[in-house]
Amino acid sequence: MSEGNIKNFINELESSINSNKILMDDIILKLYSREPSGIEGKAKTVVFPENNDDVSKILSLAYKYEVPIYAQGSSSSLSGNAAPLKEGVIVSFERMNKIKELNITDSIAIVEPGIRIDELNINLEKSGYMFPIDPASQSVATIGGAINNGAGGLKGAKYGTMKDWVNGLQIVLADENGTTLFVGCKTVKCRKGYDLTRLIIGSEGTLALVTEAVLRLTPIPESIVTSLALFNDLSDLLNAFIEIKSSGIQPYIAEFMDSKTVEMASKSIELNFTPEGNMLLISIDTTKESTDKIKKFLENKLSKHNANKIITSLNQEEAEEMGLFKIRRNLFAAQVSMGQAIYGANKKLQVFIEDIVVPPSKIIEAVNKVRDLGIKYGLQVSIGGHIGDGNIHPSVVYDPIDESTKDKVIKWYNEVMKIALELNGSISAEHGIGILKKEGLVMEMNYYNSSKELSIMKSIKSIFDPKGILNPGKVL
Repeated sequence: MSEGNIKNFINELESSINSNKILMDDIILKLYSREPSGIEGKAKTVVFPENNDDVSKILSLAYKYEVPIYAQGSSSSLSGNAAPLKEGVIVSFERMNKIKELNITDSIAIVEPGIRIDELNINLEKSGYMFPIDPASQSVATIGGAINNGAGGLKGAKYGTMKDWVNGLQIVLADENGTTLFVGCKTVKCRKGYDLTRLIIGSEGTLALVTEAVLRLTPIPESIVTSLALFNDLSDLLNAFIEIKSSGIQPYIAEFMDSKTVEMASKSIELNFTPEGNMLLISIDTTKESTDKIKKFLENKLSKHNANKIITSLNQEEAEEMGLFKIRRNLFAAQVSMGQAIYGANKKLQVFIEDIVVPPSKIIEAVNKVRDLGIKYGLQVSIGGHIGDGNIHPSVVYDPIDESTKDKVIKWYNEVMKIALELNGSISAEHGIGILKKEGLVMEMNYYNSSKELSIMKSIKSIFDPKGILNPGKVL
């Protein structure tokens, strides 16, 4: 793309939409070009559409001038998913943040992509319903970002990921007219040919831009029993989880963190208990009449496997008051703090957060192999994640200027992905491919003798985005 193309794009766009929707301030560009992982690019401008027509005009002009387009929600992704690799335009959906329709009878909400997940659930709570996809960044994560990345979250053990909770999407194509399509349906059952809705979910903004989503809703559980248990031995924690999971009771939430990560996560938050050891956080939804029975069930299983401290709440409000979720929600901050403890608080650090998934029956083997791999390379590895669905987030924070450590981290990162494949898992569960996992995607396709799948994906990409302007350099 030439400098002239981007200037012509901006000039024509300013005559098509209100100029206050277009920002080119250096500070704004720097802010929107950087991701939490430390990856950053260089945008030439940030555009803030306020409706579908704005998005259509943006993509029509981008197609005309072959300008790279990077869709963003709150830019909280962790694999370089939305970072502008080439000079181009960031399309921020933060002004498209409305709930357009809420229908409890049909159990759907029709929303714009910029609404934050927490904000949506606050609006739903008074009706006794919820949207169950809840990444740890849910206070800032948007519906559009969650759709693009196929997000999961703490409730993934019971409710799955984004693909399970979207009925239909309004999307805009990067073509001459900025064509608008509606894919999927407003109903749960929907069989109208190929499922383009699920094709868009998890495509990381490389196929089309989402401007509206029809989301499925579910009732808020009557009661939720939560136990936070601390173990001296990580193996005891893993065995306790496996026994609970194998008992026939499906956890509502099941999370874990190793002792070092718990220690770092606890330093910056106020708690009314002292967390020492490896942490298992497990919730089970139930009726009010069964809460005592579930409490005893959890505490018996946890005690059997040598938990040295167990704190249990009988409902969600009590869990929040007791601070049972504070440590887990501080996981990312803890992982960064571990790097700062090594390199200093003022260093510009790179965060490598893995996102592998294995069958829950393989979780013990996976965690042990990941720990051994960290020892092999002499790295300070933080381990935590969504143990309920086998999704593990081991991480390393390092100084990218330190070439020796950087080389070790890259080898560790790639070998962790191999561990997932050897245990019948996948290299990515919910963070997406972005930049960091492109080689891992090829590794997985080759491992499962499915390399043809990549060429099919490239063909799909060329149909949706013939000029390759949507989030170039990502996924494939």
